[in-house]
Amino acid sequence: MNGGADAISVKGLVKKFGNFTAVDHVSFNVKEGEVFGLLGPNGAGKTTTISILSTIISLTSGSASIFGHDVSRAKDEVRKMIGIVFQDPSLDDELTGRENLDLHARFYGVKGEQKKRAIADVLKLVELDAAADKQVRSYSGGMKRRLEIARGFIHHPHLLFLDEPTIGLDPQTRRKIWEYIKMLNQKEKLTIIITTHYMEEADELCDRIAIIDHGKIIALDTPEKLKDSLGGDIIRIGTNEPTRLVALLKKGKLGATVKEYGGNTVEITAKDGSKLLPRVISLAAKSKIPMEYSTIKRPTLEDVFISMTGKAIRDEEGDGISARMKFMGGRR
Repeated sequence: MNGGADAISVKGLVKKFGNFTAVDHVSFNVKEGEVFGLLGPNGAGKTTTISILSTIISLTSGSASIFGHDVSRAKDEVRKMIGIVFQDPSLDDELTGRENLDLHARFYGVKGEQKKRAIADVLKLVELDAAADKQVRSYSGGMKRRLEIARGFIHHPHLLFLDEPTIGLDPQTRRKIWEYIKMLNQKEKLTIIITTHYMEEADELCDRIAIIDHGKIIALDTPEKLKDSLGGDIIRIGTNEPTRLVALLKKGKLGATVKEYGGNTVEITAKDGSKLLPRVISLAAKSKIPMEYSTIKRPTLEDVFISMTGKAIRDEEGDGISARMKFMGGRR
């Protein structure tokens, strides 16, 4: 992140579909050159938010601008500055990779020698130059995703939207896509906004993350600060007497947060878990409280989400725009 001017400014954004509020008074800024993540479960409002920012749908209230251009009043100016990679596949399988890029370049007014150079450059960028003249139907899932990213970048936008860029891909291919995203951001100084429900993806790619749930932003910070907000290391202990162990540890004044985690598990959050754990084991042994196992780890974004919502990230039908598009038979 280069700490430049705001690429995106969102204030009090609301989107309603009938009586359903898909985006509920969302506000955030994205700096030029930043990789910004909208992290949350399916149905949280992520796709609806970027659909508004990319002028695909209209907002209900609030305001949003892209590099100073209002998304409601200056749609043409906004569209010239952005690229978008949709969550659902949108390539033409009957065309070759090169033909897909050629068609998209024409939509953006890229012509002649400039178009030929742009196509050659982006094909090389995503390592598809050898497969450029093969029909897309012969591509693997990872190759198709790389072509979609290349297509979104063909006109050299200032801002690229990536909606669940690695959904459905295997772990190895997912990591390869991460490399391309990082390279675009660093080499091309491209501002990127990503929606994802993969915690590891957000942690790996994003300078800052807005955790969004039920249409609201519930936390916004860097990945490290979000994890640090939980207070340190997380120790989990398996025991058939969790209530008794929690009472004992609270009485022991460990300088840590102690609670029952669910099932027969006790969770302790401490600044230095490796130093605290031997003391916990000693206290349990003296009180003859059996311990089946113990684990210690740094907090993850999953832990942050659970701490803030009381539940693990879920998989739902989709947010308002998803449901509406499915009903209409269109794409997100």
